[in-house]
Amino acid sequence: MLSIFKSLLDSLTQTAEESPQERTHALQLATAVLLVEVMRADPAVEPRERKAVVGALQARFSLPDDELRQLVELAEQTAVGASDFFQFTSRINDSFAHPQKIQMIEEMWQIAFADTRLDAHENHLISKIAALLHVTHGEYIGAKMRAKERARLA
Repeated sequence: MLSIFKSLLDSLTQTAEESPQERTHALQLATAVLLVEVMRADPAVEPRERKAVVGALQARFSLPDDELRQLVELAEQTAVGASDFFQFTSRINDSFAHPQKIQMIEEMWQIAFADTRLDAHENHLISKIAALLHVTHGEYIGAKMRAKERARLA
């Protein structure tokens, strides 16, 4: 399975010749990379943040545990080498309906709040990604408040 994700990494931005399965895997990877980036934005990555990433991906894609583990592993490797977010956000913009994008921003906030504190880098990153996903400021704040309440930090 890891080899499938790795091959998709090479063609993440090329959608013309992809099969439906390849498009699905590329979307999963793009989503995972952005969620992992929120986890990585905090200088001290904690197990609770990793668990929140895995939980968000499991809820969204319903993958078997081994595929989910491999997806997160590849997303971490991909995030380290990524120079920008456009290749990931453009994939999501092409595939997700607007409510799904808002839900993704809320998932990012859940990851940021998983360790019960919000790092300034996490805040900045989520704001940047929300803008790239065309999520309005009001929707961004609403997602933040819902995630904060869910984390019982309100």
